[in-house]
Amino acid sequence: MSQHLDIDSKPISTKDYSEAIQQLKQLFGNQLSDNITIRKQHAHTMTWLKNQPADAVLVAKDKEQVAKAVALCNEYQMPVIAFGIGSSLEGQLNAPYGGLCIDMSEMNEIIQVNNEDLTVTVQPGVTREQLNHYLRDTGLFFPIDPGANATIGGMVATRASGTNAVRYGTMKDVVLSLEVVTADGKVIKMGSRAKKSAAGYDLTRLIIGSEGTLGIVTETTLKLFGISACIGSGICHFPTVEAACEATMMTIQMCLPIARIELLDALQVKACNQYSNLNLKEMPTLFVEFHGSEAGVEEQAQIFAEIIEDCGGSDFAWGSNEEERKKLWHARHNAYPASCALRPEAKALSTDACVPISRLAECVSETAKDIQASGMIGPIVGHVGDGNFHVLLLVDINNPEEVQKAEALVSRLAKRAIDMDGTCTGEHGIGQGKQKYMQHEHGEAVLVMQAIKHALDPNNILNPGKIWPTLDNV
Repeated sequence: MSQHLDIDSKPISTKDYSEAIQQLKQLFGNQLSDNITIRKQHAHTMTWLKNQPADAVLVAKDKEQVAKAVALCNEYQMPVIAFGIGSSLEGQLNAPYGGLCIDMSEMNEIIQVNNEDLTVTVQPGVTREQLNHYLRDTGLFFPIDPGANATIGGMVATRASGTNAVRYGTMKDVVLSLEVVTADGKVIKMGSRAKKSAAGYDLTRLIIGSEGTLGIVTETTLKLFGISACIGSGICHFPTVEAACEATMMTIQMCLPIARIELLDALQVKACNQYSNLNLKEMPTLFVEFHGSEAGVEEQAQIFAEIIEDCGGSDFAWGSNEEERKKLWHARHNAYPASCALRPEAKALSTDACVPISRLAECVSETAKDIQASGMIGPIVGHVGDGNFHVLLLVDINNPEEVQKAEALVSRLAKRAIDMDGTCTGEHGIGQGKQKYMQHEHGEAVLVMQAIKHALDPNNILNPGKIWPTLDNV
């Protein structure tokens, strides 16, 4: 039976946490809820994995409450799952063994902006859009843009990336320090506002991308960047996805400091046209953005135009009009719902992979051929400047043959990327959905990861059943 159909809507644990929940109710009153609707809302996933709610949901107000709740859960060996806004894609929010979901959304204070140092300290419930709105008059911005209006805590947990990663990096590059609640309920700080350090183990990077399995983030200090004097954006079309990827590879290899370079295949362009009322040519297309001085942006655009011509591209048009730029990127950010609208009755299976830039054209073209041969609907979109691309398969989950076909396609993509010295996920994380590829990608290093997990969380209460499949995985 397929993996997603094995996952029932009920937790698979047989443990009774009623005594722990009663103590939590005494501590937190109406901040704690065991209402089934609220519990399901906090376990939802944006993919076809079934909903597995926790036994209760706590809306935390501050780090002290998070620490008290985790300490009590550790005493009862009761699982704890941190929740931000619910935009994860691989089942990271599900509670396969029941337990407590801690909702961090009301911990949404922007604590301190240090303009001179280009840093900001925030609570985990702050969203990226909220942060940039707050920074709008400072001349600074936070560049990590995964598309969804995710919380900073969730972005730390999944090592988020996005459209700006080709120039500004991912969460691992912009997090300076973290405050974390450990599995035994202690609050510890990792890192500082200094831009670098050689003092001891880099625990900050250990937590980033750990998907809530090593600690719960309660505060984050981030790097900020200055808003460029000029921002130019544009589009260009290509006869094939291979040609678009070749242009991307050449752009990166020539060290052109492009800020964004996003691939949409013909089907994704069609979906965006229909959903966002655009009239783009339904061909493989690159959305691009340049940051710098007016002269610098002009020079970047000219060099990029030459690259396009060499790779068979056409219709390159760019400009610095803010309204047009926002319209373009709004459509790109709506790629997920736009794709879903191509087959409204289907479930979406969103997956991603990342490969070295030199293997990008090969990996994307082989994947496109694989999708076509399968007969499935699966638009391709990607942050191709850093070798990362996404496939969104639209699947009738009541059709076993179609489910099997989709799972086989995702498996081939993951293994294809790993065999090209890449990874089965550049952004989405492992969660429940990609556990089967961990051994293939990491080999013996998986044992080291599990040893770290056991050392930091010996009772395995922090988001169990994620990254590794079973409760007794350590």
